[in-house]
Amino acid sequence: MLTVAAALFGLGLWGALGQQSIVMLLMGIELMVNGIMLAGAGLWAYAAGGDPKGQLLVVIAMAVMAVEMAVGLAVVVAVYRVRQVDMTEGLDSLAR
Repeated sequence: MLTVAAALFGLGLWGALGQQSIVMLLMGIELMVNGIMLAGAGLWAYAAGGDPKGQLLVVIAMAVMAVEMAVGLAVVVAVYRVRQVDMTEGLDSLAR
């Protein structure tokens, strides 16, 4: 499980650092966080002997990450509507 978590984190890091699209950057960050949550669940199951409290914490973290991604995508849509920019290098600042 930790190997899959490390692979998810590495793939997300590559996606976040290698892409210029804002949406792809957000997807890379989401993969990194999912890898961290999977590693946390795996370590919790290994250390606590399968205690469901760790699984509940991961489910709550997934819900929080879903809300965070929705807000991030809303910000990307708002920036695109105002500036017609969808690449990171097109954003010099967030001020108009």
